[in-house]
Amino acid sequence: MNLKSKLPGVGTTIFTVMSKMAADHGAINLSQGYPDFDVPGPLLDAFEKYLRGGYNQYPPMSGIARLREQIALKVQRLYHATVDSETEITVTSGATEALFVAVQAIVGPGDEVIVFDPAYDCYQPAVTLAGGKTVHVPLIPGTFTIDHDRLAAAVNDRTRLIIVNSPHNPCGSTLSADDLNRLATLVEARDLLVISDEVYEHMVFDGKRHLSLLTSETLRARTFVVSSFGKTCHATGWKVAYCIAPPELTGEFRKVHQFVTFTTHTPTQWALADFMEFHPEHYLELPAFYQRKRDLFASEMVDSGFTLTPSSGTYFQLADYSALSDEPDSRFVERLTREVGVAGIPVSVFYEEPPEQRIVRFCFAKSDETLRNATAKLRAMAPD
Repeated sequence: MNLKSKLPGVGTTIFTVMSKMAADHGAINLSQGYPDFDVPGPLLDAFEKYLRGGYNQYPPMSGIARLREQIALKVQRLYHATVDSETEITVTSGATEALFVAVQAIVGPGDEVIVFDPAYDCYQPAVTLAGGKTVHVPLIPGTFTIDHDRLAAAVNDRTRLIIVNSPHNPCGSTLSADDLNRLATLVEARDLLVISDEVYEHMVFDGKRHLSLLTSETLRARTFVVSSFGKTCHATGWKVAYCIAPPELTGEFRKVHQFVTFTTHTPTQWALADFMEFHPEHYLELPAFYQRKRDLFASEMVDSGFTLTPSSGTYFQLADYSALSDEPDSRFVERLTREVGVAGIPVSVFYEEPPEQRIVRFCFAKSDETLRNATAKLRAMAPD
């Protein structure tokens, strides 16, 4: 067989690798980003109602109208942005699908796409499959914020797209108003498009609010905004998300979407529409819910030997282990999993050229009991 791989440099994702290692060694899995607590009861009740109520055939390709209407209402309520539920919102089978489809819709051979390292690992393969080239611009070390001078220097006549991610996975940093203003100036001046990965939009802490790119008129006109019900509703395995984009971009998006998944699980869409309409308190209270978990994790990690700068968003926490080991992060997390019984993620895998740093990522979307058990094991590593 003369098989030529279209992704020769791509192997199994680090999340699958570390979750399998955690299972093999009986370790507490703080690596892959999913909750170990259940989906909200009212959402499960709604799902069962529609599952047993005959809502099991194809929904519209773009998603059921009622769910898209609820998304538009939420966007208006939170971001004071008016979006048309018919022409600007598409329900997708997970955020990974939405990100992939957006890239395929607008990137062609020879186009350059800028990502910010450490970058989530699904961006570059999508660009490669579209025939484009990924250009990596490192975030500023320590703060993990955008270096706008380096960004501007990376843009050239081949640049087609910039992918931003806020709140940021794996770093937990968030975009500021100044970031949005400078990004808007750049994309308008250079006629660029943007994909904004906002799947952790409801997990922003310390009294701050999420600054969606939908809040900027200039950026809205050029951006695919992607969000995730899986993250918001503790239901990562349901794989339901959505993409908001202006009509022209949505038209191109749907051309690809219809031949990737065509549409998304019907009873889940109806259940989510119910849940959004009757329980908006869920996403409104989510920042406080996850901040309590972030703070519990941080307080339990005092005197552990790890150094933590509290995450500004997401349900991930970076931890510097320099005081504990001089091992590379990939080797450190393997030893952590085998010998300590806690699995994390090495941050270096998200870089094209990893800097000199000793940082791992832990997920705190876990029950309080799980977090206390895990941190007790991690504290035991501290030198006497």
